[in-house]
Amino acid sequence: MKKSLVFVARAMLSGLLVLVPVYLAVLVLLKGMKSVAALVRPFALLLPDWFPAEKALSLVLVLMICFLIGVAALTRAGRVVRERIERDIFERIPGYALFRSLTQQLSGDNRESVWKPALAEIEDALVPAFIIEEFEDGRYTVFVPSIPTPLAGSVYILDRKRVHPLDVPFAQGLKTVSRWGSGSKDLVAAMERDGNSQR
Repeated sequence: MKKSLVFVARAMLSGLLVLVPVYLAVLVLLKGMKSVAALVRPFALLLPDWFPAEKALSLVLVLMICFLIGVAALTRAGRVVRERIERDIFERIPGYALFRSLTQQLSGDNRESVWKPALAEIEDALVPAFIIEEFEDGRYTVFVPSIPTPLAGSVYILDRKRVHPLDVPFAQGLKTVSRWGSGSKDLVAAMERDGNSQR
């Protein structure tokens, strides 16, 4: 019974994480189209009545604005502005930094150095973990997720010798946690392979 409830809760959470961003994106798009409708109305009058010109032109204009903002964000000045806005506004929102980090890791953004998969020695066992930060003296802050919920767990500060960073994708570590530990043998094999290569 408990396993079924956990499965249902996990499935609902996964569904929400997919639907909420899509729903918000559609709402923003529709709101943007409504905002620019007055700008495109004179051009829409030039097109045939059977064609939904106002909606189509509003959509095109909003998509063009999104494209131009995206291009501007890729420039050096745009990155500086974006980072400043994130630091001054968005990072004050609880959970924003966590979800940004997870999103960057899942998309394969190697610039994000946190959430590196690892195996940590807790008591007499190896447990799947993620490295959150490294101290100057070599210690690590590690997050040990609860099975099968990767966003809940415990934080430990451990000596370097008790933390074994893994050269595996973030998604593989996350998948192992969300599948009740299935795939842990691949993590152990990666640890042993990395250990042998360092000798």
